[in-house]
Amino acid sequence: MRLKVGSVSKQHKEIATAAGWSFTNELVTCSDDNTIWRWSMNHEPIGQLMTLDAYVTALHWFPALPGKSDRKEQEIFVVSCTDGTFKLVHKAGRIEKSVEAHTGAVISLRWSHDGTSLATCGEDGVVKTWNRNGMLRATIATLDRSVYAIAWSPDGEQILYAAGKDLVIKPYQPSTKQTQWKAHDASVTSVDWNVVTSLIVSGGEDCKYKVWDAFGRQLYASAPFDFAVTSVAWCPSGAYFAVGSFNMLRLCDRSGWSISRGAPDCGSVYAISWTSDGTQLAAAGGNGAVCFGQIVDRELAWSHYEVHLEEAAKLSVHDVLTDGVDEIELRDRVIEFAMGFGYLVVATAAQCIVYSVTNWNTPHIFDLKEPVSTIKLAPRHFAMVDKLTGVQVYSYEGRALSHLKFVGLRPEFVSDKTLAISNDAAAFIDRSSPKLVRFLDPLSAKPACKDFAHALDIDEVHLSQMGHAYERKFAFVDRNRDLYLSTVSDKPDPVKLATMVDSARWNDENDMLLAVADGKLLVWLYPHAAFTDRELLQRTRSEQDASDLGKLPRCITFSGTRASIRRSDGAVITVSVSPYPVKLLAFCAAGEWEAALRLCRYVKDQQLWACLAAMAVAGQDYNAAEVAYAAIEEVDKLKYMLYIRDLPSKESRTAAVLNFQRKPDEALQVLVQGGLIYRAIKLNVRLHQWQAALEMAVKYSTHVDTVLYYRQEFLRVAKRAEEMPLFLQYAAKVQIDPEAIKQKIEADKEAEKRRPGAAPYQ
Repeated sequence: MRLKVGSVSKQHKEIATAAGWSFTNELVTCSDDNTIWRWSMNHEPIGQLMTLDAYVTALHWFPALPGKSDRKEQEIFVVSCTDGTFKLVHKAGRIEKSVEAHTGAVISLRWSHDGTSLATCGEDGVVKTWNRNGMLRATIATLDRSVYAIAWSPDGEQILYAAGKDLVIKPYQPSTKQTQWKAHDASVTSVDWNVVTSLIVSGGEDCKYKVWDAFGRQLYASAPFDFAVTSVAWCPSGAYFAVGSFNMLRLCDRSGWSISRGAPDCGSVYAISWTSDGTQLAAAGGNGAVCFGQIVDRELAWSHYEVHLEEAAKLSVHDVLTDGVDEIELRDRVIEFAMGFGYLVVATAAQCIVYSVTNWNTPHIFDLKEPVSTIKLAPRHFAMVDKLTGVQVYSYEGRALSHLKFVGLRPEFVSDKTLAISNDAAAFIDRSSPKLVRFLDPLSAKPACKDFAHALDIDEVHLSQMGHAYERKFAFVDRNRDLYLSTVSDKPDPVKLATMVDSARWNDENDMLLAVADGKLLVWLYPHAAFTDRELLQRTRSEQDASDLGKLPRCITFSGTRASIRRSDGAVITVSVSPYPVKLLAFCAAGEWEAALRLCRYVKDQQLWACLAAMAVAGQDYNAAEVAYAAIEEVDKLKYMLYIRDLPSKESRTAAVLNFQRKPDEALQVLVQGGLIYRAIKLNVRLHQWQAALEMAVKYSTHVDTVLYYRQEFLRVAKRAEEMPLFLQYAAKVQIDPEAIKQKIEADKEAEKRRPGAAPYQ
């Protein structure tokens, strides 16, 4: 990827101070020659819009709001002036309102993301908020120095402003404590706060730019340039940002590292504005020039295919196996594209084109209403996100399947980290309540299951792609960067897998999970072991040293036995995992247990045997489980597998496995529904759920004396006296005969063997 800096136009006679793209991709620029110019998407000047009687310092268009078909408000932009006013201006060149805002110049101003408030700051050191009609709402801060830059938090509840060398996050509610830290070694000149990633970028007169999280923790600091950084701006998706300095435009990844550098002849870059689709930017220069940049040379890879965006509307697909290249020329510029599961999905400004890797000549095409910000692929369908329409699910034939939405969904907050999709579930992090993950059915758009709530805010969510719906798992990373695993269907208590996690990703072709954590590359070869035999989870994890990946590496792809990791300096590293677990997963999924055993005997690896043990328990093949547990010397579990294998009925074996998987409530339910009351009572006794055991015996009028006998023996060994009222009551009424109890138990076991359908395990 690189930023291709194109034409530089000097329509302005003096310094160009402000620039802003409207949602309809029309550019407006301002200058100290008191003129405001309009520009087309093709970088051509349309004409002079108007002339002002004041010098403009900043410009911002009213934000596009989700679901709003009436865009009259979005035809308004606001400019700040050196005479202390800000002006609401219609795109036709008509001043709607002029407001006396500050003493001295108004230096910067920004609309909130929902368009309900406007924040301004000025030479007088005052930060104020206004409603959309220009009425004063509140004075947020009063300082003894000028405030040069301002930005809103994604939720609109906080304001970020630059105060000298410091950055200050001021909550809108005065009762909440503010966050302040030293950001630069000289005055901070510009800031921007991304709505999707919640990351902050700042530039200063110390000639550096820095990236921060929402708590003021530094994530990246650049080396100093030759001149001061005069402007910074995030692209709408939050994937990268632009930095402006003297005769310099730099495109940077969200992690901070520089992707490309342009050197336009424009002087100091005083303002940068991105188009709504994030494919182009415009910059206002100190010599009056307006320069334009285009994102080109984007690349992605899947399987043995490489896709390269060569020009704005031209893609090339390279098959590295055959060395063949397919050129794809499109009518409109490419905004977003993704590849996986045998398909290439391309979103342009007006259409979505779906290509199959088996046939590049006849794609499926359908029209789009709005620019797409995110594409997420699943094996059978894919989801597309745009700011106004929301989240739409389509089949790979181009048929609309559903429109995913719930109360409080903000499409502009949805990103590849907060949305995950599989064949049977779509998972959203609810930005209005970040501790909550919501699950929707991608086909019907109805809730797929109960929402999941965590103790801390959740930053990322990922869904497994392979297997049946009842096996669907989701992994999430919380605010402490801890990685957890749970299942979508029944949502047991999440299992903590790792800490200090930088990135995580499921395999596209199997059920393996990869994470980069604390300088290590971790791969869980069979994560479902957490729900079959949790003690095997660590034994089914492979570990590689990843200290050379640097700070904040990101996993880009994980398919088959290969994963691509982007290092902190932008380099992409390919790492491999053993092919044997992949083959073992395929054997077990097909029920070929003998082949799985032969593979493990050939490889002679303890990790592989541990994987087979967990898979055999999940697949209820107790012969394979017996051999696998013997190979890893888990004697107690080996004996339990032998015990399960000798049980006479399918219901009792299923209940025993559920109990082994730490699901005693489900085991009890299976036994009761199967009419095995004695085994249900005995399970309660083994779990020391004495009250439940006696209540069940009384309810079904059987084995009351058995429960009393076991309780009596327990108290005798523990050297304790009976204290439970229910047991005292029945002990006085029921006679305990150990021999009769044993005969009754044997009779129940014999009756179980004679049940219709009861058969020993083969």
